[in-house]
Amino acid sequence: MKKIWGGLLLFILGPCGFSQELTGSELLGKAIAFHDPNKLWKSFKAEFQVTMETPKSSDRHSTIFLDNRTSTFELEVSKDSDSYAYLLDKNGCNITLNGSATISETDKEKFRLSCERANMYRDYYTYLYGLPMKLKDEGTLVDEKVERKIFNGKTYLVLKVTYSPEVGKDLWYFYFDPMTYAMQAYQFYHDEAKNDGEYILLEGLETVGNIKMPKVRKWYYNKDDNYLGTDRLH
Repeated sequence: MKKIWGGLLLFILGPCGFSQELTGSELLGKAIAFHDPNKLWKSFKAEFQVTMETPKSSDRHSTIFLDNRTSTFELEVSKDSDSYAYLLDKNGCNITLNGSATISETDKEKFRLSCERANMYRDYYTYLYGLPMKLKDEGTLVDEKVERKIFNGKTYLVLKVTYSPEVGKDLWYFYFDPMTYAMQAYQFYHDEAKNDGEYILLEGLETVGNIKMPKVRKWYYNKDDNYLGTDRLH
């Protein structure tokens, strides 16, 4: 499949050829084998940094620590002259602002600091940087039909994913390179008929804890392709 003639044949055959040969589960397996070849996600333990760039706003710098074995999550965020940090572990939730655990109600509201938000951040970073491995989680419903689509000018194998009601309501599409099975984009809708939600284009790879993670993520609205921001992993 990595030979040029094989690639041309698959392109000519299109959806009636290759995409019918792979089920959704098989495509997911190949994508996971690319990003996590040693099956280390369940025992993942590493620290990484992410810089978020958004229009008309200063950069936000985050340091994230994940330990999947102990369900420990740490996040330190700095923006302009302020910084705050969350720690979630078996002992509970801890929050600090500019190095202090004593935080006024005014500052809690200003910086939106709460243990509920700490859990949201943990779920957010664990999900997005744990893809595509997280698509094996309980409650994730992978469509067995694999489609071939042109998206953003490139041809991809596309995996459709929904979730059981207790897990989530959004519809997701994941776009994989047809030759390497690397994940190169994803897209979600709250209501596909309304063309709401966002799509995310992925660029480059960074190896963190022996797992290949997207280095750059660029966010856009589905409805008008309006650019939202960029996350850079480093």
